[in-house]
This record gives sequence, C-alpha cells and structure tokens, in this order.
Amino acid sequence: MSNAIQYFIGIDVQISRGCAVLVLNRQAEFINSGWARGGTIEKICDNLRSLIQTYPGDYTAIGIDAPRMPLSRPREFYWDKKNNTWRKSRPSDKGYGRHCEVVIKSLGLGNPQWTPLLRDAPQWMLLGFRIFESLAGVKNVFEVFPSASYKMLDKDKSCKVGLNFANFAGGPKDMLDACIAAYTVYEFINGRGSQVGGGDGSGTIVLPGKISHELNNPILTWPLDDKTE
Repeated sequence: MSNAIQYFIGIDVQISRGCAVLVLNRQAEFINSGWARGGTIEKICDNLRSLIQTYPGDYTAIGIDAPRMPLSRPREFYWDKKNNTWRKSRPSDKGYGRHCEVVIKSLGLGNPQWTPLLRDAPQWMLLGFRIFESLAGVKNVFEVFPSASYKMLDKDKSCKVGLNFANFAGGPKDMLDACIAAYTVYEFINGRGSQVGGGDGSGTIVLPGKISHELNNPILTWPLDDKTE
C-alpha cells in the first residue's frame, strides 16, 4: 500500500435520500459515516465537501458510485458477444454507455445503467458528475460499481471490513454500497484490484480484484475504426 494513503472514503450517490459516506482506515476498519443531504445538487455537494474535508486529499482515496462524466457523443462501437469482437454502431442503436460499463456488462459483473449524453442524464447522474468535478484537485478519486465489487468478492472469505452500523437507518443499502465503495479502493490501492475501460476517454471503473483474462480479451481495448466492421 502507498504509505501516503491513510483513509478510504466510499460515496453512494443519491438525490432523494442524499449521499451516503463511509470512511475506512489503513486496516479496513470503520472510522466514520454520515449523510450529505440538501435537496439540490449544489447543496448536497457543499455538505459532502464538509463531511470529507477532515481527511486531507493527499492522504485519501475516494470511491464514488456514479459515472464520472456523460457521453460527449453517442457511442461509436458495440460489443458483439457472440463473435467476441467489436462492431460499429447501427442506426437502431441508442448510443448510450461508456467503455467501462460495456466491460462490466460483458464480463458478467453487473448490469450498469448506461450513461447517456448530458441532456438525457437523470438527476442522480448529474449529481455524480458534479461531485467528480468538485473533487478534481484530489489525486485518488475513482469510479466504482458496487454490484461488480460484490460479485467479485462473493467467494473470497479473506475480504473483511471492521464495520459500525452508525447512520445506516437512513438507507441501509446505500450505506452498505458506500462501504463496498471504500473497500474497493482499499483493495485497488493495495495492488489487488484492477481498472477497466477508459478507451473511449469517458473514465474507468476500479474493481477489488483482478480480471483473470485481462491480457487476452478484446473487450478491454477500445477498437480502432480500421479494425472494426
């Protein structure tokens, strides 16, 4: 583990209930938890910054359960699972979804809500975009996908977290997702995780385990026009 990282913060992004926040230490033990509420995107972001400012950016790794950014244009390539290759988009394709989400779906790790263009994004995604923007100066800020993390860790009995149930009543599943978000970046910073996507320039997702066929699967590499039918 990097000696600089002392705190691992998980953030589950919600509009109606607010954002659940949970903090782990270097031993994956509970440090703190809370909720960033406010009704509006900017108010939630302000309250979130207040919650996490106790933990200096140079000593913190943050996992956020929300897309980092919207699509700048409709997706150009689609994954053909039957033929294990990419194909160019067709007029009937909606064009939503980023490379990192396609990887998660193709590997059977979860069913992402495909990220759209900014104009079509739901409020919770708009909040997620704004949170990432507000943390632009922090070094170790990652996008996570709790469903994929649960799936990867399902059979691994060595993965443990010292947990406290404070602040769970307001949304137990949200706070649990914040916990797995923090633990995902904990495993990633420790060198036991992996990072997928990014070929389309729209961000990556970090995972708490290794992708076994990481070097051979073409899904992990965004295609070039001259190699795609």
